[in-house]
Amino acid sequence: MTNNSEENNDSSSETADLKVKFIDPLDVIAQMELKEGISIADFGCGTGYFSIPLAKKIGKEGKVYSLDVVPEKLEAVESQAKTLGLTNLIIKRVNLENKEGSKLRAESVDWVIMKDVLFQNKEKSNMLEEAKRILKPGGKILLVEWKTEDTAIGPDKTLRISKEKAMELVNKSELGIAKEITAGDFHYGYILIK
Repeated sequence: MTNNSEENNDSSSETADLKVKFIDPLDVIAQMELKEGISIADFGCGTGYFSIPLAKKIGKEGKVYSLDVVPEKLEAVESQAKTLGLTNLIIKRVNLENKEGSKLRAESVDWVIMKDVLFQNKEKSNMLEEAKRILKPGGKILLVEWKTEDTAIGPDKTLRISKEKAMELVNKSELGIAKEITAGDFHYGYILIK
């Protein structure tokens, strides 16, 4: 009997080791060292996966610009913001691949969030240039993309951007790398600086 219970304990600890960790916006935000009252542009905000917790984190004096090309995604962000009583979200439909596509003023934001946007767009350099344009001097970019390993979830491997390719784009844009961050089991992440 003792052997069986030891086997069961071993298998349960193996099961515990097999847990996968998807990207948690709160974990990532904790690595960003944000202050209240800052301004953030969330490129390709989707349904607000980062916009909503960011808006809570930076307080009423801060601003989060939730930017996306898909109207339904922006409606979802707006609905959540109303439900939660968040008044510091500014929701805009934009095409970030275009020159000055965010429609924000140059040097007007402290942070730009770029989570899973590069792999979805053809004009990757344009997007990084736009992020750089709207950042204040010393401003930062959170860049998060899918790891290139085959996984059961996520985009096709051929669409994903390797860390090496991402760093080529960053270097071409003349942005610095402040640090690498942890972003779950399926993503890699960097904080870039202007």
